[in-house]
Amino acid sequence: MTDTAMTDRNMTEERNDLPVAIIGAGPVGLATAAHLIERGITPLIFEQGQEVGAAIRKWGHIRLFSPWRHNIDPAARRLLEPTGWAEPRLTSLPYGSELVEAYLEPLAAVPAIAAALHTSTTVTAVSRAGMDKTHSRGRDERPFLVRVEITGGTTTNHHVRAVIDASGTWAQPNPLGQAGLPAPGEADAIAAGFITEPLPDVTGADRDRFAGKHVLVIGAGHSAANTLLSLGQLAKNEPGTRISWAVRGADTTRLYGGGDLDGLPARGQLGTRLRRLVEDGHIELHTSFTTTSFTTAASTTGGALLVTGSTPDGPVTLEVDLLIPATGFRPDLDILRELRLDLDPAVEAPRELGPLIDPEFHSCGTVPPHGAKLLAHPEKDFYIAGMKSYGRAPTFLLATGYEQVRSIAAALAGDHEAANTVHLELPETGVCSTDLGGSCDTPATQAAESDETAESCCAAPAAVEETSCCAAPEPVLIGFPTGLAHGRTATLTD
Repeated sequence: MTDTAMTDRNMTEERNDLPVAIIGAGPVGLATAAHLIERGITPLIFEQGQEVGAAIRKWGHIRLFSPWRHNIDPAARRLLEPTGWAEPRLTSLPYGSELVEAYLEPLAAVPAIAAALHTSTTVTAVSRAGMDKTHSRGRDERPFLVRVEITGGTTTNHHVRAVIDASGTWAQPNPLGQAGLPAPGEADAIAAGFITEPLPDVTGADRDRFAGKHVLVIGAGHSAANTLLSLGQLAKNEPGTRISWAVRGADTTRLYGGGDLDGLPARGQLGTRLRRLVEDGHIELHTSFTTTSFTTAASTTGGALLVTGSTPDGPVTLEVDLLIPATGFRPDLDILRELRLDLDPAVEAPRELGPLIDPEFHSCGTVPPHGAKLLAHPEKDFYIAGMKSYGRAPTFLLATGYEQVRSIAAALAGDHEAANTVHLELPETGVCSTDLGGSCDTPATQAAESDETAESCCAAPAAVEETSCCAAPEPVLIGFPTGLAHGRTATLTD
């Protein structure tokens, strides 16, 4: 193991000269770096993937609901403009791959960011140098110790003045079983290849895997809708392709969102098209289905997955070739075990942010802007930002992440007035990321070709002074929740 070691004597004195660690090189992580650079603070970026935007590349075939103007961070734009970067048309709706190629890759190539970027580098632990969680005396003056493992096995300790975790939640999908737990046989079914990753490219790179197969989608929300619509397109062209859809809830009206009443037309069209496929019999819908077990069975085609669920009429078993999960994501908090965190007990977000984003009461359009004050933990100068800051809540907005890290960078620079005054401009019903764990906006149906679909009613820019005192949330649900039942409540759909 190598160590960027410091002695106890100079550890406190030199702390403010150290860089700020950023975990994750997605849109929010790179935006964090841009804001720190503008403040004269050196970033140190650790990305587990081989390239920036690794999670987004997994769903690069999906188109976003939100136009480019919501997807470009202002500080990142200011870094890019002197390089001759060609800004995309702000009213158009990018695919995930376009977000990476037209924005993240050029941003990562800016010299100040490129010098700080370490790819193929996994953060395995974050602590305070020289002390564990139980020690308090002088804790705030100690630098952080960030332990990383580079592909190939080399482990290194880095000392940094602050840590911002923008690693997202894509790598931690919710389990398929009841009560927030994996169902018996789930791990074996994943290992055997019966359960895929979320949002596979059904009509593109992964087409051969799904053509002519019986495919089950479990879960609701935008990821499920996109996947089901793609499967419907595949079934039209590939005889023998059969589609089943299982959800935990009994109320089918919740599955299709707001339709024509949705503030974002592309999102409303998604639910309308999905409803048509179900009503026309192209998708076999199983409601009130709670997965209880997975087993494999021999068949003439070489093997099948038996998915058993409890229903009001008793156990039901579905025999399928493949299962696509669409049950949302949750944060991986293991690397933060030696830090003093204060998390909301329900959604695993920072405690003061939790009531503002609880998906039982809020969509992204009803969440107020927030920054460093609400994101702070007892561990001074440690922040979770981006999708991971929302914990299990599925209502994250990419523009919200950009405002979070602008405020955090200001706080680390000592500009508390800028840190505490937060701004955000949103469509009235929000532009949700919902169940995507890659710190990005919710994908729209790939059939949404019109730029006008992105131009729904937008509220005026809001500027508010942050306060730690929040009124009790009013019960409001706008749009299309997803992944809520897993670890949140059994009364909602998957």
